[in-house]
Formats: sequence, C-alpha cells, structure tokens
Amino acid sequence: MKRILTFLLCTALFTGLFPVNAHAASQWPDNISIQAEGGIVMDADTGTVLYGKNAHTPYYPASITKILTALIVIERCDLDEMVTFSHNAVYNVEEGSKSAGLDEGDVLSVRDCLYALLLQSANEAANALAEHVAGSVESFAELMNARAASLGCQNSHFSNPSGLNDPNHYTSAYDMALIGRAALNNETFMGIDSTLYYDLPPTKWNREGLRIYPGHKMIKKNMPEYYSGALGGKTGYTSLAGNTLVTFARRDGMTLVAVILNGHSSHYKDTKALLNFGFKNFLTVSAADFDTGFTSVENDMIIGGLSPTGLSGLELDPDMKITVPKDADFDSVTSQLAYDLTASDPAGSIARVQYYWNDRKIGFTYLTVKAMSPDQVMLPASVVSLAESGSRETKAADGSTEDPAPSGSLRQSEDAESLLVPLAAAEPLAASSTAEDGGDGEGPKLSFIQTIGRFFAAVPMAVWLAAAAALAMAVGAGSVLFLKQRNRQKEDEARMIRRQRRLERLQEAGISTEQFEFMVQQKRSLASKRTGHVGQDKGIG
Repeated sequence: MKRILTFLLCTALFTGLFPVNAHAASQWPDNISIQAEGGIVMDADTGTVLYGKNAHTPYYPASITKILTALIVIERCDLDEMVTFSHNAVYNVEEGSKSAGLDEGDVLSVRDCLYALLLQSANEAANALAEHVAGSVESFAELMNARAASLGCQNSHFSNPSGLNDPNHYTSAYDMALIGRAALNNETFMGIDSTLYYDLPPTKWNREGLRIYPGHKMIKKNMPEYYSGALGGKTGYTSLAGNTLVTFARRDGMTLVAVILNGHSSHYKDTKALLNFGFKNFLTVSAADFDTGFTSVENDMIIGGLSPTGLSGLELDPDMKITVPKDADFDSVTSQLAYDLTASDPAGSIARVQYYWNDRKIGFTYLTVKAMSPDQVMLPASVVSLAESGSRETKAADGSTEDPAPSGSLRQSEDAESLLVPLAAAEPLAASSTAEDGGDGEGPKLSFIQTIGRFFAAVPMAVWLAAAAALAMAVGAGSVLFLKQRNRQKEDEARMIRRQRRLERLQEAGISTEQFEFMVQQKRSLASKRTGHVGQDKGIG
C-alpha cells in the first residue's frame, strides 16, 4: 500500500512539473512595413500587439495627447458642468495653433468643451478643461502622468493637456495604444469622438454659434482616406512631432487601435496598412470556446471509471478574449495559471489564466467557480462505497454478515451518472475507519488506507496511471491524514500570500479548497488532449 501511495504522489508531481509538449507554434505574421518612425497596431480587446515599429521609443505626440486629456475630464466631471475660459487658457498657446474661436470670459459646458477638444482640436479648450479639473495646467499634467502610469505606460511624460511642443512632453506608440484602448472602452468618449459634426453655442466671437467637424479623415465617407470600419481617433501635428495619428477600427468582431508617431505625411497610408494587416492575419476569439483544460467536458469519455458529468463547477470567463493568427491551431497556444489576484480582478475569480504564443502574450481570462452547495460537488461513488464497505456490512437471515458488493469493484451495470455522489455524502469518509459496525461489535473493520488500497488493486494499471493526478485529488478530498500532512509543509512567504488570496476568493464563492482542487485536477486529466481550429481567413480590409 505504501508503494502505491508513493508512486501515486510521484506521478502527480511529475505530471505537474513536466507538462506535455505542445505542437510547435506557427510563425507570427510580420509581412508589413510602414514609413513612420514609430507605429503599432494592437487588439483593443486583448491588448495583444500585432505589429510594432520602435513601439517603446519616445516621440513627441502633438495633439493626440488630447485623448488622455478627454479621458481624464470624462472620468472626473459631469458633462453639464460649466467651464469659464480664463485669460491664461485662451492666450497661453502657440501662435497659429488650432482653435475653436473661444475667448476669455466665454462660458461653455464640459460637453461643449470636449467636442471642441476632440473634433476641432482646440488648444484653448484643453487649457480651460485642465484648469476646471485641477486648478491649473501644471496640476492637470500631474493627473495625466498618474493616469498614464495606471494604464501601464512606461515611456511617457506629459507636461500639458494640448500636446504643444515641450521637451518634457513625449510618449511611445505602445503607451499611446494603451491610452487609446482605455478611451475606446469609454462609452462617453467614443460617443463624442465618433461624431461627424457638432454645433457649439454662441460665444463672444461667434454670435450665432459654430459648427465643427472632426479632423480625422478616415471616418468621413466623402474623403479619399475613408476606411470602412473606422470608429474615430485623433490627429496631431507640430513641427517637432511631425504627423501623428491614433485610429480605432472594428471589423468582423475584432477591434484595433493603430498609432503613428513621427510620420512623414504618410500617416493615413501607414494607418491603413496597419489596420489591413491586423484584420487580414488575426482573429479575436473567446478562450473559453477553445481551451477545454479547465471547463466542463461535454462528451462520453470516461477515464478511470469517472464520468465528466457533474464536474461543471469550474468555468472560464466567456467574455475574455485572446488573439491568434488565422488558420492556427489552439495547440500552438500555451497557458499559465496564477492565483495571485488583486482586489481589482472580477468578483468570483479563483485564478488568472495567461495565454502565450511562444513568448508573446495574446490575452488572458479568469477561472471562476460557480456558486455551488456542497451536495452539488461530485466525488467518485467508488471511493465512498469502498470506505463504507468496512462499516456497513449487512446481516443475513442466519445472523452472519454479508458485504453488499465485492469490495473494490464497480458494477458494470451502473450508468455513468451513478458513479458520482455528492461531496456532502462523502464527508463521513474519514471517520469510517473508527466507526463501530452494526452487528455484535466484533465484526471486521477496515481503515481508510486499507479501503483506498483495495480500490487501487481493483483498477487496471493502464487506467489508473492515466488518471493518477485525478485520483490523487480524490484521495486528498477524503483523507484527513493527507490533508494534515500537506498543511504541515513549510511554504515560503510568497506562496503563503498567494494561497491566502485564493482561500479568500474561495470562501466568497462558498467553495472549500478541497472541492476546488478536486475539480481542477479532474478536469485537467479529462482534457489532456486539446483540439480545435480557431477560424478561417475572413479576408483583407
């Protein structure tokens, strides 16, 4: 028996430390070039970089800065708040820079100012909004840098809300894509940014008001630069920055963010090339649709006498996406499970599953546990019946004891559903080794370890080797001795922190650690082979 347990644990450790090799990943598409000094195209749903050129090199951004300015204002203000234009807001701009004809003393709503900012690229509107939010342009710049850092920007520094020339005002294509991705996910921002015209109210210099139009040509159907699927974005230009451009576009369920920095009058051509490259070569898919390693197995497969029916407590978040090249197999994707979640992660999440294509991150999702009562979590009936066989012998008519079924065996007539029992029914398992029998008190009694040994002896070697990890978790769910030994193991501080976070989330979900680990191991063993074709080429944009 000792040899069986030792081999079982070694097998479980071996399978955990040495995962099965996946098929070699297909080559990541790279058949594209742009003229701009810096550029990037990113999947907005997953954050996956499809292509980048000098993506982390700092450049002057010019007026695409106003995307970050608008995002901060929207997050901090009511659109109906009124903004008064100061002398500094109107006149602290470079001569000849973009303006909406606003003057000192004009009063507009935050909504009006945002339209002037994003459509007309009005620099005085940027200054006025900054003063309204933070009291001064300098204080607002501090908010800009803090917000950029919160989005993951590492190669940016902002000194003003407009993007006018300043040696300490710069960003990278990657950082700007992160900012653009956040703005794209803001419904208010996109409602303003995608507008084709807007009427500003009467002001000192425009007594009858002023109709303004967006500067981004790719969203205007009457322009040769128009791009089908373009949602919005922002243009920029200064003598130092050159042409800069941020563009949002959506086709066939995929949403892209393209950024051009230090362009040479080729910013629209480069942007079209980036978008076409992304839509032609990639797909955005739900990881839950293809990764069966952690979700319910809905087939007729039975391994080691265990049916997948009832093991549906775990699921991947269906709303989270990953990005893969078209015509690729999911076998080219690898994943890594992490339990170190934070308070910002979704409620009910147990772990985070990060997906990779070679070393490239292509998205992530969350592993969650459905709200379940203990009697909904299923354990193998064979384990329970074996444990009970030592304490539930029945008395025959002649007073002798009879075992209702041969110990360690499973009746072939039982259907798959009957091979599982609620976890609540298995709770007395550990106590069965000491319980008195129902006869004269002198009947034979089996310890829990003896019971498990009889079970393993009855299962064919080839079968229980394939299900070693799953059976190990079944033993862990029922053996108090094993749990105590496991709890006595010394763990380093980092592991303890991760475990505590996981325990807290499990408690919130109403699931015990043993239940969760049992389900994970069962599902991994049942889904040892992952297959699935992720899609077909849907054409070029």
